[in-house]
Amino acid sequence: MPSALDGLKVLDLSRVLAGPWAGQMLADLGADVVKIERPGSGDDTRAWGPPYLRDADGRDTSEAAYFLCANRNKRSLAIDLTTAEGQVRVRELVANADVLIENFKVGGLAGYGLDYASLSVLNPRLIYCSITGFGQDGPYAQRAGYDFMIQALGGMMSVTGRAEGEPGAGPVKVGVAVTDIFTGLYASNAILAAVVERERSGLGQHIDLSLLDVQVACLANQSLNYLTTGTPPKRMGNAHPNIVPYQDFPSADGDFILTVGNDSQFRRFCSVAGHPEWAEDPRFATNAQRVAHRDLLIPLIRQVTVFRTTHQWMADLEQAGVPCGPINDLAQVFADPQVLARGLKVRMAHPLSGEVDLVANPIRLSRTPVEYRLAPPLLGEHAAQILRDWLGRAG
Repeated sequence: MPSALDGLKVLDLSRVLAGPWAGQMLADLGADVVKIERPGSGDDTRAWGPPYLRDADGRDTSEAAYFLCANRNKRSLAIDLTTAEGQVRVRELVANADVLIENFKVGGLAGYGLDYASLSVLNPRLIYCSITGFGQDGPYAQRAGYDFMIQALGGMMSVTGRAEGEPGAGPVKVGVAVTDIFTGLYASNAILAAVVERERSGLGQHIDLSLLDVQVACLANQSLNYLTTGTPPKRMGNAHPNIVPYQDFPSADGDFILTVGNDSQFRRFCSVAGHPEWAEDPRFATNAQRVAHRDLLIPLIRQVTVFRTTHQWMADLEQAGVPCGPINDLAQVFADPQVLARGLKVRMAHPLSGEVDLVANPIRLSRTPVEYRLAPPLLGEHAAQILRDWLGRAG
């Protein structure tokens, strides 16, 4: 059976993470994604190591692990966009494309005649997705944008990190470039919406996505907490602004996470903890009261949790139906029985290493599942194939 996006042709002119993440999502779902890269160096992340992929003898190859995370199921074609020949080649490919993804600075491709206004004349059905730091307009439009900067400017770091007055207090970025990831996911959603709309209108359109817009949108309840009250949320470490208890607690041999989402779960937790009276205390009986009196409740819980190991708490709380979990490192994650059962690590053939381990796509479609066809490509690896398949010629 054909894949979900079988027949969709995508030109991916983007680099680093947000754009390539969107391209990989479409590729995993079956689209033919051609990654256009600079001759000689390619995507910036090819050199963002160590670590690098290792060959069969344990020696580093040219492929950085960072590049491998976002470029599966794509084919690579090296084109110099600054040359007239390269610009002609891209326009030839655009004539046969459904989608183009780019993350150049605002106006960066106009000088090459590769902007949306120029290419939509050549191919009115083209869906052209531009990803920038700040969008196509506004006072910051010409600025470069990077995930770390956007996490700070867009408010993420104001709610991430230990609270003022605690040891280690201060703003902290999230450990993964989440703004780039979120932007890639928004981009793939927007592209698919445009594909569906094109079935009605017969026309493509321009998608304007900015990292800053996405970051603000993804603050979710924290943004609404501010808009509802007029008070900016503060850093709370691992605590939750709206739910208590919903954070990390010490155990006899480490720490674990307790995520009590309703009053019934809290009553069950209190029973397991040996303090059923907490659930009857009017200061703690409802979530609203627990939020109001968190400074009283959390120290009481901490005094209890230190007397059992993390494993004991997991067993006791899971039996009682109270959501909880250990704090795993990545070695523990990929050894976890649920992760193993769900097949979240996939192994693919690779020309430099023989095999490469990658993280599976989390989407599960019953009739048109994700397929793992191609390992992240070598620079220019598929030039002859692409020119044959897209343009019907060898060069």
